[in-house]
Amino acid sequence: MRIDGKVAVITGAASGIGLAASEKLAASGAEIFLGDINTDKGREAAQGICDKGGKADFFELDVTDPGSIEAFKSAIYGRKEHVDIVANVAGWGKIQPFVENTPDFWNQVIELNLMGPIRITRAFLDTMIANQAGKIVTVASDAGRVGSLGETVYSAAKGGAIAFTKSLAREVARYNIGVNCVCPGPTDTPLLSAVPEKHREAFIRATPMRRLARPAEIADAILFFASDSASFITGQVLSVSGGLTMVD
Repeated sequence: MRIDGKVAVITGAASGIGLAASEKLAASGAEIFLGDINTDKGREAAQGICDKGGKADFFELDVTDPGSIEAFKSAIYGRKEHVDIVANVAGWGKIQPFVENTPDFWNQVIELNLMGPIRITRAFLDTMIANQAGKIVTVASDAGRVGSLGETVYSAAKGGAIAFTKSLAREVARYNIGVNCVCPGPTDTPLLSAVPEKHREAFIRATPMRRLARPAEIADAILFFASDSASFITGQVLSVSGGLTMVD
């Protein structure tokens, strides 16, 4: 799948799925603008893409901060007239019983996993509408489809991201804008590496394919939705979970 000449914005791009998506889309011909709160790793990621012959640049981004989003948007539009692809990958969570959550924890999870994609999408939507073209891909989670023990508010936020995807897809289909959602299962990312080993082993045992996903496998799904191969697909949710969840 090629996306030559397209301009893509990817959040959470300094590591994990966001980094894999940045590398995958760049290798497929897109010019990438990476956004992440981790400036050192973000710049290193962009440079790594350029060293391989791709086109990439990095700008600091905190998806929970409207001012940071506006600065990110301005920096990109200072270089490009429009954006073709938005990949909402930034997210965060941790396993903790709901009764042990604090309101501050709730807010952080919701701001990152639900309000972040909403704000970023809104920031770049106007030029897509004006150009009558665009692709928006949000990385949610299978936790948002079926729930996840110890991730109640995270599951709620990701479920909201799925509903946001479906509703927005209905609104902007008339402008030839595809809006879709990728739902990973447990994936071998820095976020999951912070999870106790017993939980990682439980995830692997529960997955029919008996392993964690690789970030590049999630990036393949993002590339699919960002490409013309998905030209007549919108409002859809694709689970990439090794068979962990099998529901309608």
